[in-house]
Amino acid sequence: MKVLVPVKRVVDYNVKVRVKSDGTGVDIANVKMSMNPFDEIAVEEAVRLKEKGVVTEVIAVSCGVTQCQETLRTAMAIGADRAILVETDAELQPLAVAKILKALVDKEQPQLVILGKQAIDDDCNQTGQMLAALTGLPQGTFASKVEVADGKVAVTREVDGGLETVSLSLPAVVTTDLRLNEPRYVTLPNIMKAKKKQLDVVKPADLGVDVAPRIKTLKVEEPPKRSAGIKVPDVATLVSKLKNEAKVI
Repeated sequence: MKVLVPVKRVVDYNVKVRVKSDGTGVDIANVKMSMNPFDEIAVEEAVRLKEKGVVTEVIAVSCGVTQCQETLRTAMAIGADRAILVETDAELQPLAVAKILKALVDKEQPQLVILGKQAIDDDCNQTGQMLAALTGLPQGTFASKVEVADGKVAVTREVDGGLETVSLSLPAVVTTDLRLNEPRYVTLPNIMKAKKKQLDVVKPADLGVDVAPRIKTLKVEEPPKRSAGIKVPDVATLVSKLKNEAKVI
């Protein structure tokens, strides 16, 4: 059984991002980059399935600039068997990524695609759902537990009212939530082993995919700073201010 795990290179979650002075986007020059945390959980889950003997091969995939190879090496250090980089300098939006992944699904024929529910840079939460729609595969989103058996995958997912378990026929698409697992610490020996693992580089054109952006970003700006709070002497004054000044009640 083969598993495809897409991973994205994003600004490290510990870094406070800054907006460019011209408002065209986020400044990533000389900023620490790392694997998207949700994708790290997806890689960990795929590797755990392999350790259970359910999965035979884990393939990590990334789309973007040459430096994404570092992210793929990290995925292979966690336990992925090989990697594919779809190299492009173009701005990749969720639909373009989903089309690239569909082309790779058609080529590699994985029984399961596990990816993070969203990336922490754009917070789109769209790629997994778009991939499922393009491939016509069943999907289980926001997974907090994944169990594979008898040609099916049972996905326990978090919904507003609690937990919901869905049973999907393989092949299927699963997106991971934070509570699915805790990724392992990557050891130095595994980092060294990852350098020897296979990493193929292809272009979107090789897959027959047009990655031209469909959406244009007009302006990026920081949220307005919050004004200072005030103290009130009693509940009556609080209610009065909420009613007459804030107009929230």
